[in-house]
Amino acid sequence: MSSSQKERDTTAEPNVVPLCDVLLVLLIIFMVVTPLVQKGVDVRLPNAMNTISMPENPEIVLYIRKDGKMFLNSDEATEDNLQLLLEDALMTASDKKLYLKADQEMEYGRLVDVINIVKAAGVDLVGIIAEKKTESIK
Repeated sequence: MSSSQKERDTTAEPNVVPLCDVLLVLLIIFMVVTPLVQKGVDVRLPNAMNTISMPENPEIVLYIRKDGKMFLNSDEATEDNLQLLLEDALMTASDKKLYLKADQEMEYGRLVDVINIVKAAGVDLVGIIAEKKTESIK
């Protein structure tokens, strides 16, 4: 066999081992980082003594920050369009339950106004989400 015939018979194949190593490292990074990503809006929840566990993934959650900004799930809401957004969300939801996450430093009167809007939108049940208060050892 001549050297020119050997060159024609050999085929070039890419080495995919380094690519697989990089992909596995990226997969591990995403698996570690994903649980650390915060879901929802950042609010400081009040503490409560008597609590029951809430569902794993509630369908409708209303977040209210201490500065008064409201978010229905991930959409920003105002007092003007909150009722309309809630009515739209209730059409696609399986039950008419709303879970409320309000900052503990928010004005109480503002919360009452929001609950009135929520009731006018047709929400049957409003659940208030709070942090479970730890009992002190005596």
